[in-house]
Amino acid sequence: MVSKSVFMGMLLVTKFKEGVAFMKLISVGADAPNFTLTDNNEQYVTLTNYRGKKVLLSWHPLAWTPVCTDQMRALETNYQTFQNLNTIPLGFSVDPTPCKKIWAYALQLKKLQILADFWPHGKVAMDYGIFREQDGYSERANIIVDENGKVMWVKVYPSAQLPDINEVLNILSNNTSK
Repeated sequence: MVSKSVFMGMLLVTKFKEGVAFMKLISVGADAPNFTLTDNNEQYVTLTNYRGKKVLLSWHPLAWTPVCTDQMRALETNYQTFQNLNTIPLGFSVDPTPCKKIWAYALQLKKLQILADFWPHGKVAMDYGIFREQDGYSERANIIVDENGKVMWVKVYPSAQLPDINEVLNILSNNTSK
């Protein structure tokens, strides 16, 4: 049995199997866990390589689903706006790299990199506290990492809800380094 609750702005997932364990959503102000994953172009992407820029980690549960498709298209459509805000948008899910490659082709993604948190399965999602162990995929979430590698904003969405791209752009606009 799994129970979800929010405590002081943090999502807590409590499992009632073999004792009590919990997965805590990463907190604003925390060091963003580093990662190296492959993208849809079979290139390695490492978070720390983007120091000096903000990075949007935009998590979708699974490729080839309608809301996930719309979420990635919104990132692609607004890619230049993200660039103007000194931000690199990245899409994430637990799908394998070949799946990401053909999905990006089908979506005609030209700029957006979508990363495969496939193996170890969902490890980066676990590091950020958004892996749905009972389902085998991540929550739908947006996490913004600042120029110094600190988490500056986190939002988890219901699986069927398309994240509001304007909300994310407003957060970035209001936190632009001068």
